[in-house]
Amino acid sequence: MISFILNKKEVSTTLPPGMALLDFIRYKQHLTGTKIGCREGDCGACTVLVGELVAGELVYKSATCCLMALGNAQSKHIVTIEGLNMDGLNPIQQALSDESATQCGFCTPGFVVSLAGYCLGNKEPTYANAIAAIDGNICRCTGYKSIEKAAAKVVDLLDERKGGEPVLYATITKILPAYFNKIKERLVKISKPVMAIKGSNGTSIKSLGGGTDLYVQKHEEMVDAHINFLNNNAALKGVTLEGNKCMIGGGATVSDLLDCTFFHEYFPGINKFIKLVSSTPIRNMATIAGNFINASPIGDLTIFFLALDAQLILKYQKKSRQVALRDLYKGYKQLDKKPGEIVEKIWFELPGPNAKFNFEKVSKRTHLDIASVNSAISLVMENGIIQTAALSAGGVGPIPLYLKKTSLFLAGKAVDETLIEAAITIAHTEINPISDARGSAAYKKLLLGQLLKAHFITLFPALKVEKLLTF
Repeated sequence: MISFILNKKEVSTTLPPGMALLDFIRYKQHLTGTKIGCREGDCGACTVLVGELVAGELVYKSATCCLMALGNAQSKHIVTIEGLNMDGLNPIQQALSDESATQCGFCTPGFVVSLAGYCLGNKEPTYANAIAAIDGNICRCTGYKSIEKAAAKVVDLLDERKGGEPVLYATITKILPAYFNKIKERLVKISKPVMAIKGSNGTSIKSLGGGTDLYVQKHEEMVDAHINFLNNNAALKGVTLEGNKCMIGGGATVSDLLDCTFFHEYFPGINKFIKLVSSTPIRNMATIAGNFINASPIGDLTIFFLALDAQLILKYQKKSRQVALRDLYKGYKQLDKKPGEIVEKIWFELPGPNAKFNFEKVSKRTHLDIASVNSAISLVMENGIIQTAALSAGGVGPIPLYLKKTSLFLAGKAVDETLIEAAITIAHTEINPISDARGSAAYKKLLLGQLLKAHFITLFPALKVEKLLTF
């Protein structure tokens, strides 16, 4: 039995836990304001809010429910557009209406829900944060300027919050319905995580985190699968600091990483890097471990953490073992992972004061797109000399690549334009790109060289850029 609060009411169901939450909302609860668009988490028409108790506090985040398993709604508050309605238009809806920010109306519920999530969040009420909240919503009619103006009006609604509790402020000021005030105590009463539920199809068990890839690739297969729900396991959550090690739970999401204060201290460019990786709703759902285990040759976070020499703790029942991320990939979609093993933890040593790090990505769209080629670099410097180097690249081979030869070549050398040119030559010997929808093999080879140049231009601004551009 799966139980959660849907808008105002508690619901319980014995329907397949692998069913997409979108289908439950529309076809079983007949709440048709949540739209079916791309079914790939790209358009935002099916955006809902997911309220969850975290360390005793109620936290709301947006999610695309076309990629969310019904079982992952267990003990949570799921809010659709209908759950935001009040007598007349609520202030968010009014702002969109005043700015003529809707035409066909298909995408509008998603925008309203995403902006409601912004109002319920703890981030500083700024225009930039409001725009970021709707970065997963696509509109094909308005050209976005009217929506941006409406978002600015929503920012004004929070002018007087001044650090107050978001849910309380939103209800007192009648931005959102009053019933939100009672949700926290109601969730406490029904809170009961569901770790595993058997489906009707077969005996194999699928471990499910955010599902942002599984529900794109294997939607029908997931409906009746036997599922181990990793998102409901509190022991797999969190990003913590242990000495000089960053410890990331196997169920931690990309947003959990962004919400981690110390991570920003060690990686000041993390917001810029992650902005290149999916949208806010997807980051709220997608797990870092899932990106690794997906084994895509262009997994952005995989490339990021390869350069940091991340280590995985794999667990099956009571047995655990450690595998370096660099050793995980044995061939295309082939892993050093035994049946039933899950990623319990990910850890890596945090960079010291002489470390430099950078991540680069090129895709057909700048944001919210799959990479053509991506790359990360981690350097330790001393007196202008590279002490150690770690370079990774995606989209240039059948697996996410750690460029071992190039990394070893860079160690012990001073940084100049000639070194970069030589490093590119060596890197080209370590890759084997293929031509596909994201570019030809020759194009990807060229891109990797350009990304290596971008790493060094970013990390060493004194380099003569003109010389690099003439290589």
